[in-house]
Amino acid sequence: MIAVLFLLFLNKKVMDIKNLSKYSNAEKIVLAEQLWDSVSKQSLEISDEVAKELDNRLERFEQGKSELFTWEEVKAHMKTIR
Repeated sequence: MIAVLFLLFLNKKVMDIKNLSKYSNAEKIVLAEQLWDSVSKQSLEISDEVAKELDNRLERFEQGKSELFTWEEVKAHMKTIR
């Protein structure tokens, strides 16, 4: 089924990303899958500095030294600093 929908996409040649509302949910899902596959198969490169920072954050998290916030708490905080 997905392969058939993807072939339908290919026949359209170019998808108008500005107006996704004209596409069915199935077509949007196929597009999302194709985009994800195109990104996930590539090795993403990050600098040594960023890798070190991510490792440090993970280590602090695993040691229970990080304070965690819910999405609602983050949104509430953002409203207070605007």
